[in-house]
Amino acid sequence: MTAHLEVELRDQPVALERLLATQRESAERIAALLRRDDVGYVLIASRGSSSNAARYAQYVLGRAHRVPVSFATPSLYTLYGQPPRLDGALVLGISQSGRSPDVKEVLEEAKRQGRPTVAITNDVASPLAAVADEVLALEAGEELAVAATKTYLNSLGAIALLFAVATKDEEALHELERIPANVALQIERSWDDARRLDRLGELHGGTVVARGVNYATAYETALKIRELSGLLFEAYSAADLMHGPIAAVGSGWPVVAVAPRGPAFESMATALGALKERGARLVVVSDDDRALAKADAALPLWTRVPEWLSPLVAVVPGQLAALRLAQLRGVDLDAPLGLHKVTLTR
Repeated sequence: MTAHLEVELRDQPVALERLLATQRESAERIAALLRRDDVGYVLIASRGSSSNAARYAQYVLGRAHRVPVSFATPSLYTLYGQPPRLDGALVLGISQSGRSPDVKEVLEEAKRQGRPTVAITNDVASPLAAVADEVLALEAGEELAVAATKTYLNSLGAIALLFAVATKDEEALHELERIPANVALQIERSWDDARRLDRLGELHGGTVVARGVNYATAYETALKIRELSGLLFEAYSAADLMHGPIAAVGSGWPVVAVAPRGPAFESMATALGALKERGARLVVVSDDDRALAKADAALPLWTRVPEWLSPLVAVVPGQLAALRLAQLRGVDLDAPLGLHKVTLTR
């Protein structure tokens, strides 16, 4: 019987197409909030995979109007009862289920302080959606697998749509509209490519590294591997890795490097060289032949996309790598290690 996870992985291009076809009007309303004269920064509340989407938002929404994009500290709202002043904030909650109490509490406090609030969620009838001034629905359809795939990809798509609409960049919109086809091709190719991880042998942990907009991809790939296989993989920016943590990378240590071409590529190329010198076993996700040539297991990006949209494609090899590592460890893909689909935190 095919696992829900495998079905939902293959659903991603259609889910993304549905989001782009239905949510332009919602994105326009939210873009109007971003352009308000009293909005000086964006504050994001999120958990889990949604926090990895928020890392992507830090880059693209930060570019939209050159405003800071920061993360909320939900415990200040829920545990300590000392929420900060939110003057100048647009507060964005990202939650696939819309049922995370602490994310909702951040938006509720923002409303008490008279600040505009936005929810990005897959459930428009959720508590989070009910609190928000505006909702951008993920339109991913029901997701049954514990590990989020299509809701994560559509969270990235929602943020990319918001960027393109907020900046009134028609070329960016056209680039985004081509992404579902790119994702479909990547899924088909990565399904077979992931078997190259078999040659790494027994693993006990690993590192995932990226930089720039794909910092989010590093975190999401590491999370998917942890969730599905139970292997302890940690994510780093290439810059942070070189500042000390690389000392823990010795001969034979597995490192997944996400290195598509773009402004961050040369930094990643430098990191790849340093990792190779230390004898790391490299799994390289890239569209650059030089980077792929350094790999012990190459996971090519089979289609060239603009760098700002590359996380929507680059996450696919990470998802399939996580699935393959789970299969090799005999894990039930739909009930990995006793995890649950929704975690309620305060």
